[in-house]
Amino acid sequence: MMLSWKQLILLSFIGCLGGELLLQGPVFIKEPSNSIFPVGSEDKKITLNCEARGNPSPHYRWQLNGSDINLSMEYRYKLNGGNLVVINPNRNWDTGSYQCFATNSVGTIVSREAKLQFAYLENFKTKMRSAVSVREGQGVVLLCGLPPHSGELSYAWIFNEYPSFVEEDSRRFVSQETGHLYIAKVEPLDVGNYTCVVTSLVTNARVLGSPTPLVLRSDGVMGEYEPKIEVQFPETLPAAKGSTVKLECFALGNPVPQINWRRSDGLPFSTKIKLRKSNGVLEIPNFQQEDAGSYECIAENSRGRNVARGRLTYYAKPHWVQLIKDVEIAVEDSLYWECRASGKPKPSYRWLKNGEALVLEERTQIENGALTISNLNVTDSGMFQCIAENKHGLVYSSAELKVVASAPDFSKTPMKKLIQVQVGSEVSLDCKPRASPRALSSWKKGDVPLQETERISFLKDGGLKIANVTKADAGIYTCIAENQFGKANGTTHLVVTEPTRITLAPSNMDVSVGESVILPCQVQHDPVLDIMFTWYFNGALTDFKKDGSHFEKVGGSSSGDLMIRNIQLKHSGKYVCMVQTGVDSVSSAADLIVRGSPGPPEDVKVDEITDTTAQLSWKEGTDNHSPVISYSVQARTPFSVGWQTATTVFLSNLSVPEVPPSDAGGGGGSRSELVITWDPVPEELQNGEGFGYVVAFRPVGVTNWIQTVVTSPDTPRYVFRNESILPFSLYEVKVGVYNNKGEGPFSPVTTVFSAEEEPTVAPSQVSANSLSSSEIEVSWNAVPWKLSNGHLLGYEVQYWNNGEEESSSKLKVAGNVTSARLRGLKSNLEYYTAVRAFNSAGTGPFSATVNATTKKTPPSQPPGNVVWNATDTKVLLNWEQVKAMENESEVTGYKVFYRTVSQNNVQVLNTNKTSAELLLPIKEDYIIEVKATTNGGDGTSSEQIRIPRITNMNARGCTSAISNAHPVSSYISTVLFFIVNTLW
Repeated sequence: MMLSWKQLILLSFIGCLGGELLLQGPVFIKEPSNSIFPVGSEDKKITLNCEARGNPSPHYRWQLNGSDINLSMEYRYKLNGGNLVVINPNRNWDTGSYQCFATNSVGTIVSREAKLQFAYLENFKTKMRSAVSVREGQGVVLLCGLPPHSGELSYAWIFNEYPSFVEEDSRRFVSQETGHLYIAKVEPLDVGNYTCVVTSLVTNARVLGSPTPLVLRSDGVMGEYEPKIEVQFPETLPAAKGSTVKLECFALGNPVPQINWRRSDGLPFSTKIKLRKSNGVLEIPNFQQEDAGSYECIAENSRGRNVARGRLTYYAKPHWVQLIKDVEIAVEDSLYWECRASGKPKPSYRWLKNGEALVLEERTQIENGALTISNLNVTDSGMFQCIAENKHGLVYSSAELKVVASAPDFSKTPMKKLIQVQVGSEVSLDCKPRASPRALSSWKKGDVPLQETERISFLKDGGLKIANVTKADAGIYTCIAENQFGKANGTTHLVVTEPTRITLAPSNMDVSVGESVILPCQVQHDPVLDIMFTWYFNGALTDFKKDGSHFEKVGGSSSGDLMIRNIQLKHSGKYVCMVQTGVDSVSSAADLIVRGSPGPPEDVKVDEITDTTAQLSWKEGTDNHSPVISYSVQARTPFSVGWQTATTVFLSNLSVPEVPPSDAGGGGGSRSELVITWDPVPEELQNGEGFGYVVAFRPVGVTNWIQTVVTSPDTPRYVFRNESILPFSLYEVKVGVYNNKGEGPFSPVTTVFSAEEEPTVAPSQVSANSLSSSEIEVSWNAVPWKLSNGHLLGYEVQYWNNGEEESSSKLKVAGNVTSARLRGLKSNLEYYTAVRAFNSAGTGPFSATVNATTKKTPPSQPPGNVVWNATDTKVLLNWEQVKAMENESEVTGYKVFYRTVSQNNVQVLNTNKTSAELLLPIKEDYIIEVKATTNGGDGTSSEQIRIPRITNMNARGCTSAISNAHPVSSYISTVLFFIVNTLW
């Protein structure tokens, strides 16, 4: 593609700026938000916020209802930075949607729409109201008749005189939707004057209507009649995610009707749902998708019942799942930019460039929110915004597209000066200069251009690969990178060495305690390479200083022989010689066996004594790699001189087994199983060949034993399977022994439970709560437990995001814990989770799925320009405010971390200001850093400050002064006090 001379001038201008000035497009720090202005307020102006950062600094303009605002009308508008100040706001002229435009030389971005509305409340128009005449026992509705107004209102009624307000109960109800007063059944005490009181929740203004007299008719008392619902909610009511929904329901009737609520699908109400005003109001806080559905209000008395129904539908404004990010891309390349948002209904997408609707053409296309631009040129550069919207709202995501064109340049990505490889290996030489568009590369060795062969190949990224390297491949390699804007060269010196080989390797050895040996390790290596020998003993690096009394490295420059002096039993094991060069490494291993005298016999016992004999038994001790040939038994009496060798007869296969298995027990297993376990009898106690076990068991309360035989002497368990076994039933068990000589004793009878039944009920009241940008806490009510379920082992929490349950993760918690914390999650993302119980028999059913969205990440911007001023008793700190991006959590305060250089324990001071005062003696260097705090966690730390020990009365500094601080070696105990204060 050929570029015009204007484009080339622009490229050269950008190149000149690149060395001194980093251009940055506008990024909003603050955007305007919806505002309500109280008519009649003493404040004669309203401010709509707008602030953006960028380089150069942006300038601003505003639009009202899509038309530019004339900021030269200073009596009407004032621009304070980027903020728009509306002077003497007027509801006839200034009501509408406002947008802020921020522009610099890179491009323009437009803010979200902010609606400005005016709240007012005028007086009632009607002066007199007619009397309302009803029979005793009849229901009545007194109309409020709203005055002209704008903004949210609340309603109350005065009975006769202020401040006697109507008290709401099951018989009287004031609707906050219509303002009307409803009396289900009029009684004589209700006779009087009623006045409607309307209050603006924005301006706090209050107006009173004219009194309405209520009188009783003299023609009799109203008889009983069934409820008539006068206050009810719409058939379909959309409700926003996270909002508080209030449904009203009230009925007239005689007797006074009772109001009750239910879901039409029969599901129970969530615990968060509240009933207020004698059940006249159903309140659902924090409305979520599972709260949507059909609701019924039932009004009932002794004469009958009536039902009102309505459906709550769930909607959610668009919420970003994937934002667009700044991108730098070369001319002639293609751009694929994707933004994704969640919401209900599903959002649609549109794009802006520099604040204007993006014009679609053959090379510019939008599909499912993704923007594609092919064959880019520098005029495509600018600020782009993706807008996701549905009928309930819209969100903006902004980023800069920088299309660059430049000649190849190796200054930022230089080629390696030297590469060493060994003969026969494969080597790749990188050639990755910065170039836009990407440069085409060619290679030469010395002055000779290279061509591809069976061994030499050119890589797609411009690199060079040489297979089966030979000595002849050594030399200087040059990469020539070129595009239409120029070319550049880079060089690499390739050194080819012979592979390192072990010529004399250590071999397996068998030695006795006290000897000295040499394990050889000699090599042949390329003389241009430095070589290093390392020895490992049983996987651990040999420390020749620590073990110098036994280990010594001997030999010349090409030898790393290991000498072991006065060898001991502890030196038995595997020895590895590792030989390393700058190019390769080789190793060789050998096993060293050290033999010594056997250890003493263990657990010697006298089993039987007669007049002339004694029967002894013992266990073998360690043989120290020297198998025991025989044993010598010595004895002595009070009348003998020293120990005497005794006459012995060594016996085996003496009798039937005499010792039953120990620790008989069991339990667990799968449904319809009885598991019985024991510790196997050691061979020396089996007393002969043909040893095995007799396993006996019976249900508790049953007389007869069920028996079976286990023939393997090493088996530690037996499993009896039968469908007749009830879950978690108690059994008596015992385990006996036998051999070819006969049967031995049984173990003591013990009781065990059969296998449990897996849980059948899911945990209830499952909820999820976001704690930070990476953590969500899930809690639930314990499942009801029954005897057949046995012992609850715990709960399994399954969680996933983006609706992809197939790729879910699992977390288990033990015992009766009814909450779990999910960690390591992605920020600002909706996660779904469900919980189920488990025991040794398996897992139960999952609970209903709930969801929570992790908080946005903490700000990436650290507190900047940290300035300190210290005396001998205190340190004064001040720093710049951290401003969160749109996709980051709002800053709620700051943490100051401080310690002395000789301490590891860090003290923390919390503050909601950008300054702090630390009262502490500066007798030792202090290390201080500052972080912003948010709901999503702590932000990035400021640059670390080192405050030196004070040698004069005052000292001050900032983050740039760190390198001039000098620590003190002495340690001084300090008592730390702190107060937060505003210093500047």
